[in-house]
Order: sequence, then C-alpha cells, then structure tokens
Amino acid sequence: MKWKKVSPAMCDILEDALKGYDCQKRPMFGTPAHFVNGNMFSGAWQDVIILRLSAADRDEIMGVSDEIVPFEPMEGRPMREYVAVPEPFASDKREFAKWVARSYEFARSLPPKVKKEKKKKG
Repeated sequence: MKWKKVSPAMCDILEDALKGYDCQKRPMFGTPAHFVNGNMFSGAWQDVIILRLSAADRDEIMGVSDEIVPFEPMEGRPMREYVAVPEPFASDKREFAKWVARSYEFARSLPPKVKKEKKKKG
C-alpha cells in the first residue's frame, strides 16, 4: 500500500485548532503529532486528522458521520482509541474544536508516560 504525503491543509486545520493548548509537537513517521504528558492525542496522517478519544466519545463521533472511522495506519491494524477524521468534518471549526478538546482532555487524564532508560550496548 502506497502512503500519501500529509496534506498541508490538514496540518493547518490541526495547528489552528490546537492554538492555546499546552502540548508538545513532534514528528511521528514523518507526520506531525501532538502530545500531552507524553501521551499522543492528535496528529495528521495522509488525508485525515487522527484523534485519541474515550470509548464513549469514539462511539459518539463515529455516529456523526460514516466517514469518521477507527484509525488504521495499515489495513487490518487499527490503533486502539484513535479515529480518523476527514477534511470536511475537520473544516467545521466549531464542531472540530469540541472534539480536539475532548481528545486533549482524554490524553491528559491518562497516566504520564515515563521515558524508558536506554539500554547500554555491550
């Protein structure tokens, strides 16, 4: 399966929605991803934005549109807790902002990730 480069428009939509959030941005597999307390909560992937949500929120957002589906970076390998949001939905700033806030709060409620010590070679 050939991957598409992340749409600059999707990156712009996500960056705009995250203004004012206390989060860290770093690349994951060459695409922008956002973290709070070491937990990823959003990112851009090919032609969608991915959001990490609680089970109840995932059910709710997927009920809003048939185009919002579980996120599968590779066919048959879904990432638990993440949904893929297409541009038409993400372009609705007010509605999208609500889901970004829920994603941020869900990730913020998780235990902080602790960096693992690097194993010494030899």
